[in-house]
Amino acid sequence: MNHVPQQPKPLAGWRVLVPRGGPWGDGVAASLRNQGAIPVVAPLINFAPTNDQESLDRALADLEAGAFDWLTVTSATTVDVLFAHRASIPAQTKVAAVGETTAAALQAVGYRVDLVPERDNSAAGMAEQMIAIEPEARDILTLRSEIAKPVLTRLLVEAGHRVRSVVAYRTVGVPVTERIGHDVRSGRINAILVTSGSVAEQVRLQFPEIPDSTVIAAIGPRTAKDARRAGLSVDVIAATQTVDALIDAVARFTLPHAADEFAP
Repeated sequence: MNHVPQQPKPLAGWRVLVPRGGPWGDGVAASLRNQGAIPVVAPLINFAPTNDQESLDRALADLEAGAFDWLTVTSATTVDVLFAHRASIPAQTKVAAVGETTAAALQAVGYRVDLVPERDNSAAGMAEQMIAIEPEARDILTLRSEIAKPVLTRLLVEAGHRVRSVVAYRTVGVPVTERIGHDVRSGRINAILVTSGSVAEQVRLQFPEIPDSTVIAAIGPRTAKDARRAGLSVDVIAATQTVDALIDAVARFTLPHAADEFAP
């Protein structure tokens, strides 16, 4: 009986830093393991409560009561907030997510997604598509972070929609352990996934010395731009804004140091 030799998995031997925890981080870790990598889940950001909890509570109660035609979700962290509040989204309220990361985070905790921008995964891209779908004035709830510019709200209001813009959370950095800091510095971590501007800022802040051999992978052009603005050198950008595309982008590289490891 002939045994067909198994092909080595594309990321065999790689240690990859996953910058967010929770259901999303677990999903990414599982995808990395499937490709042969060792995921290192080290949440770099978390959400802190909004300074205006009352407005958020009221908005989520109105959402549950069916007051909105649309809910817009612009980050995976907003999903964490919805999930933490056990927010209920009625069947008649459509859900729009900016980008595949946010859409995947919504689906990971059981929410449905009705719209993800086809071309431009940004607030402006989402506004453009929603305005095209909805020529009549609609009631829209936009949940955003404290630091987000209200681009989506402004564009939707200009198009004649009734928008309630509510700050859902503040983003705070989460310090990594000394061990992970050492593993990044020494090059033991071979790749770092960068999934948002906030993550990019924390990578730059918490890992001031990243070896040139470490692959910095950004989930999309906008995140890559934010990462470069934060002072990171981006090695690769995912072809589409999905976790699978991000992992595939990393898999195109040769494992750092592998080529000369056994050299005489």
